[in-house]
Amino acid sequence: MMSKNKFLQWMILFVLTLSMTKMNAQENKTHQNLNAKEQSLVKISSLTATGNLENLKVQLNAGLDLGLTINEIKEALVQLYAYCGFPRSLNAINTFKTILDERKVKGINDIEGKKIVVENNVVDKYERGRKTLETLTKTPQTKPAPGFGEFAPRIDAFLKEHLFADIFMSEVLTYQQRELVTISALASLDEVEGQLQSHINMGKNIGITENQLVQLADLVQESVNKTQANTVRKIIGKPLVPIIENDMMVRISEIEIIPEFLEEYNSILKEEASASIKLEKGVIAIFPMYQKENPTQIRIVEIYANKEAYQFHLQTPHFLKYKTSTLKMVKSLKLIDMESLDKETMSEIFEKIN
Repeated sequence: MMSKNKFLQWMILFVLTLSMTKMNAQENKTHQNLNAKEQSLVKISSLTATGNLENLKVQLNAGLDLGLTINEIKEALVQLYAYCGFPRSLNAINTFKTILDERKVKGINDIEGKKIVVENNVVDKYERGRKTLETLTKTPQTKPAPGFGEFAPRIDAFLKEHLFADIFMSEVLTYQQRELVTISALASLDEVEGQLQSHINMGKNIGITENQLVQLADLVQESVNKTQANTVRKIIGKPLVPIIENDMMVRISEIEIIPEFLEEYNSILKEEASASIKLEKGVIAIFPMYQKENPTQIRIVEIYANKEAYQFHLQTPHFLKYKTSTLKMVKSLKLIDMESLDKETMSEIFEKIN
């Protein structure tokens, strides 16, 4: 028979092993990162929500290359109509179709993935959707939903019967993937923090970790901007990223153009300014103007996120083309570095134009 001391030693070892296993599992869950395909879904969702089709093309290609199936992406884009509207969803779907056609021409055979099944024989879709929502929220769902459901029963029916029954019940995407898609889209849109809060809570209920939400915020910042990413950080209690960096550069370029080159110069400047805004994340503004009384007097307001962004700008092909091709056209050039009087409201500088 096992001695009493040996039995106690065995029990202590067993308890310690069990505790360490549990601690490691909890630590792995806490620090779990989004995998490459999940990161791609976040970017695709953010770009769809904001209507950024040029960058969406890049991310759709990247997602397919990373192993997302055709049907997984289709399901994400279809689901997004409920959060950012039919126009944005349809634009993204048409863009995706074009991408697939282009890849086929190149001989790329993408994986279709799990078949999309639409069940038409469900007796009570409202009840099915209500139960799905209970799983996501871990909260009993009354019929109709209190507040908006009582005020507008049809929207409550659409929410339960279509979104949480027809769409969410498709097994092409998991609940976690669907919530990542939803949270990413809502985080990218203005004035929907209430809905974002609700879906972040749902995401946590089904296993999305805080560390994954931090990573999601970083991806939204990369795809959209710091302001939108901060909505996620604020909700999960993480430090906000300053919108205006300490070394932000503001400059006014005072340029006089030789009259005979004015038309040609203006054409080159327009092209360079447009390319800088579209292609460089660090370029906040390049706003060319001329004096009404004297069109050869050009003024350019330039705003760069930081000094690094400015140095990067100086090496871009479009700036180098502008610089070399206009040297003979410039009669005088003066660069005036400026400092903001009110950095707190700098982030709102172009809000009314939008």
